[in-house]
Amino acid sequence: MSMITTSRRGLLAAFASTMVVAAPTMSNAFGILRGAGDIRRIRMYSGRTGESIDTIYWIEGNYIPEALKEINLFMRDWRTDQVKKIDARTIDIAAASHRLMDTNEPYMMLSGYRSPATNAMLRSRSRGVAKNSLHMQGMAADLRLKSRSVPQIYAAATACHAGGVGRYMRSNFVHMDCGQVRTWNG
Repeated sequence: MSMITTSRRGLLAAFASTMVVAAPTMSNAFGILRGAGDIRRIRMYSGRTGESIDTIYWIEGNYIPEALKEINLFMRDWRTDQVKKIDARTIDIAAASHRLMDTNEPYMMLSGYRSPATNAMLRSRSRGVAKNSLHMQGMAADLRLKSRSVPQIYAAATACHAGGVGRYMRSNFVHMDCGQVRTWNG
């Protein structure tokens, strides 16, 4: 099931040949992509739900509320179907990292928002799940790409200097969040 709205299709077509920019909004964010364009786009799919999203969520300095709502729904806790507002800074970091890797492949999202119940269940199964995970606040995403290695995704996300980045080699994903700037190996 695709989550691209009809109203988005026109925007996507109009900006298809435009440089996509995804610089984070945080004041300490990197300047690699600043000034290179005026739109931000995110592309992801979920192997758990079969859903995908490909949306422009920011144009000329403004977030698009309808697009952010689509992202919130897409990044919901698929186990409980609970939706939480996703911090746009997390999307900015993921989009900026994606842009740095110069790929058209959408991210596979393994985890976005997690309800407290889901987080507790995952924590009981793995010591790599934080008790007060930023996933529960809508501030984190676990992502992978088929065409890029975990070290490549990790390097791109780390280059943003805009949040937490965790490398999970055994599970083949990178955690990105809009919390304090920090890195770790899971």
